[in-house]
Amino acid sequence: MAYSAKENRYDAMKYRRCGRSGLKLPEISLGFWHNFGGTDKYETGCETVLAAFDAGVTHFDLANNYGPPPGSAEITFGRIFKENLLPYRDEIIVSTKAGYDMWQGPYGDFGSRKYLIASLDASLKRMGLDYVDIFYHHRPDPDTPLEETMTALADIVRQGKALYAGISNYNAEQTAQAIPILRSLGVPCLIHQASYSMLNRWIEHGLLDVLEREGAGCICFSPLAQGLLTGRYLDGSVPEGSRASKGVFLKSSSLTPELLRKLNSLNNLAKKSGKTLATLAIQWILRDKRNTSVLIGASSPAQLKENLSALSQPTFSAEELEKIEKILVDG
Repeated sequence: MAYSAKENRYDAMKYRRCGRSGLKLPEISLGFWHNFGGTDKYETGCETVLAAFDAGVTHFDLANNYGPPPGSAEITFGRIFKENLLPYRDEIIVSTKAGYDMWQGPYGDFGSRKYLIASLDASLKRMGLDYVDIFYHHRPDPDTPLEETMTALADIVRQGKALYAGISNYNAEQTAQAIPILRSLGVPCLIHQASYSMLNRWIEHGLLDVLEREGAGCICFSPLAQGLLTGRYLDGSVPEGSRASKGVFLKSSSLTPELLRKLNSLNNLAKKSGKTLATLAIQWILRDKRNTSVLIGASSPAQLKENLSALSQPTFSAEELEKIEKILVDG
């Protein structure tokens, strides 16, 4: 049966303007970092994406190397798009990135013009798209001149392969250098994608100030700290199949007594407010209006629904924010 999007899909979602641009993003966006690779079940991924779009999530975030194997998440998205979302292309924001290892040899990563342009061309083929809405440089390159990388991004936009340019994982100083170069080339930096959560607050120390001054938006990935803020690890055990059990991005050694006290205190506070730890964590990021969107991962429609429920929760009182800050600082 052919997919038909819900008529009321925009009723509940909230949208924020991305910096000083004309573009708005949903407060929650769906990322393809995990759960959409060639080793994942396509049907579950498709159900999750369509449930997201039905709930007003218009932004889907990818990268050339998302999988596994690298490239397979874009192939999955391309299939979902072709089979279900093609009639809604003008309602959808698709972003992808390049910067990490993608193919062998000296031209398969970082920030050279050759790599960025070749990578996006390959991404467009995998997804079956004529253009992406946002194309990011995924990480700073210590060896390639910043002017070369930013000129490649600007040329990609001028060629119509992307509508907007962004950067990811740049620190405050690097961002302050990159944005004026892009602006001088006539292509403003739309957005910065950075890791940010209750447990990882580095962007508060300069980066958000730079983005606000320069008029760029911020989209936050890993808002649940690789699952630490989901409540799965509150008793200190590591569930089979969890990210900590795989030891790739989150290791069981991270579950220190100090961290567990902090997580349990946050969970208790969330329960008193009728929230889950995950929705508390997402809502906390959105307390700062400089954060345009929270980029979540979801392994199922049910997990997606829980995360989206953060948007219907009452806003924090000053007292609640003070309690959260005390927990985060003092444990």
